[in-house]
Amino acid sequence: MSKILDIQDLVSYYVQVIEGRKTYVKAVDGVSIEVKQGEVLGIIGESGCGKSTLARAILADFSPPFQYIRGSIKYNTKDGKTLELHKLSRDMLKKYVWGVEISLVPQFAMNALMPTLKVRKLVMDIMRAHFKEVNEYEVIENVNKVFQSIGLPPDVIDRYPFELSGGMRQRVVLGIVATLRPRIMIADEPTSALDVTTQKMVLKTMLDLKKREYVDSIIFITHEIGAARQIATRFAVMYAGKIVEESPTEEFIEKPYHPYSSLLLRAIPDVAQIMIQEKIVKVRDVLYIGGAPPSLINPPLGCRFHPRCPYAMDICRREEPPMTQIEKNRFAACWLYAKK
Repeated sequence: MSKILDIQDLVSYYVQVIEGRKTYVKAVDGVSIEVKQGEVLGIIGESGCGKSTLARAILADFSPPFQYIRGSIKYNTKDGKTLELHKLSRDMLKKYVWGVEISLVPQFAMNALMPTLKVRKLVMDIMRAHFKEVNEYEVIENVNKVFQSIGLPPDVIDRYPFELSGGMRQRVVLGIVATLRPRIMIADEPTSALDVTTQKMVLKTMLDLKKREYVDSIIFITHEIGAARQIATRFAVMYAGKIVEESPTEEFIEKPYHPYSSLLLRAIPDVAQIMIQEKIVKVRDVLYIGGAPPSLINPPLGCRFHPRCPYAMDICRREEPPMTQIEKNRFAACWLYAKK
């Protein structure tokens, strides 16, 4: 598969002034990752680890207090050009990248729709923001085709957001995003605050959009590994502003390598059950990761997970581990596997 997005050593911080001193929140700190055409990349990790900030950094959406420090964000456009997004002005990004090449479905997107505007008006406003000449009939016909392909009823286009359920609003947002035919859709916690049935419907919608080639690739950001497993072909695990493991999804589920990944999986409620004397009993108890996530203002030296890691060694406290290839397509940033 060809590479669409290539991020190398990306560092971007929130810069705050506290009591006259600059303070840096190191939310994205040396991230290298790529997105290939046709894949669904799941970026997983606990709340506060920098996942949503990474989504913003991928878009090169740098504005105070969020600042680009160093690194590269290279994107291959639909017409074969390579853009260095971190070097483009905000106006250039708005005109040529955001929406039409890379689209973001933000957290709680179902609440992002203006409640006093019908879906038709929302769609037309978005189209006019991207294109000088817009034929309303053609636009609405195209949107209706997208909506129909993801199971939304025809009358949705002429309804207000408050007339739709949370799940339908989420799917409307996904449908509007797909109408612009972006190469990459970044979905930030799209299943958050939805019930299980609605979650499955939203995940199916995303896969349908990809299957019908409305989008080429998806970056799925979530703290819900179960949801990510249903859609992602590959996982990238994030901890305290850094990527600590990359792996094909099922291989990751079967055998995670990084200690954080392993503990993260073991913290998921186990749905496996067995029958004993016609009674359902749990196979195992849910475990939790001891300690607390580190401060992104003053992260620990060395491996950022070492204060919570059951396998921590002296070198873990002194030096940051490099990303090491363990098997084909499997990488982990851990001194258990790196050459010391």
